[in-house]
Amino acid sequence: MSNKEEKGYLSAKESRRISKENKKVTSVLEKKYRRKNESEEEYLTFMEDTNNAVEVRDLHTYFFTDMGIVKSVDGVSFDVPIGKTVGIVGESGCGKSVTSLSIMQLLQRPQGQIVSGEIRLNLGDKAYDIARINAAGAQKLRGKYMSMIFQEPMTSLNPVFRIGKQVDEVIALHNSEMTKEDVKKRTIELLELVGIANSEGVYKMFPHELSGGMRQRIMIAIALACSPKLIIADEPTTALDVTIQAQILDILRTLKDKINSSIMLITHDLGVIAEMADYVVVMYSGRIVEQGTAEEIFASPAHPYTIGLMESKPVVGKRVDKLYSIPGKVPNPVNMPNYCYFKDRCEMCVEKCDGDYPEFISLSPTHKVRCYRFYDQKEGK
Repeated sequence: MSNKEEKGYLSAKESRRISKENKKVTSVLEKKYRRKNESEEEYLTFMEDTNNAVEVRDLHTYFFTDMGIVKSVDGVSFDVPIGKTVGIVGESGCGKSVTSLSIMQLLQRPQGQIVSGEIRLNLGDKAYDIARINAAGAQKLRGKYMSMIFQEPMTSLNPVFRIGKQVDEVIALHNSEMTKEDVKKRTIELLELVGIANSEGVYKMFPHELSGGMRQRIMIAIALACSPKLIIADEPTTALDVTIQAQILDILRTLKDKINSSIMLITHDLGVIAEMADYVVVMYSGRIVEQGTAEEIFASPAHPYTIGLMESKPVVGKRVDKLYSIPGKVPNPVNMPNYCYFKDRCEMCVEKCDGDYPEFISLSPTHKVRCYRFYDQKEGK
């Protein structure tokens, strides 16, 4: 590596070389994604466990930039059981949102690409591998079988269309047999379902006429329009006050049970995770460092990063002069080290931490962690 690369910048010649190499790779992947007239056999697959709504296996999602390849999601594997909530937690830039966008096939192309891995979606009588599906196939799945509540509703809703038309569009797209009157009736029902009292009035309004909480309810209504099997909620309570936040979470919980759907909840807020999630996945720099049931993660966090996240949240009744902050910073995503990514920030390092990136150690049938501190337990068994 040159001195310029180490300092974080490249020459124009080097940048052109990287761009040329990236274009070769992305053009092949993009051509595969944009292919037409494909057979369903190309992406049909089988679930390891039919009780899972989604199974993600060894997912690699990269962004091909002029500075190099950013491995935003680097070998992620987890399950989302039917009727359960899985919380994905970690600091900004750890790969939470990119994982969800990979599942939805909404990556910023052509730079962002699923390079390898499987994303199995359970449709009941069959299963699709979303990582292998083409653009037209993904369009048919979005909204009907999987949907997403985006982080900022004001930028997700179209400012020039009325609320009713935006909800109508989703219902009409996946239910061609419904008349306009039926579609409108279903939209009004959805608006009432998410706690909007003046549903007829809101149906005719524009997004800017509504408050943040109301807009987020509209996003939930759009996400639930076709009773999807998977709902991805990306920071659904960001920028909302505590009272509205509680109402939004309560709506999500109630509606999930009503349609027997699964929720993949992405958030920084450990309080939300504790309240909503059945299972927790902790991500750091594109990899999962710990996963288990909510009870296991909160009662006995194992990875130093998880412990740091727990210590950095305020606790009711506990007085401190200053909240704990995890020292150091996230490594450069273009040139990741070959050892544990958290090592340079870790306050619990052991001698073995100088080795390669640690593999998962099972602390229980559902609780797994990637940390050398637990290798002695494995060797002692």
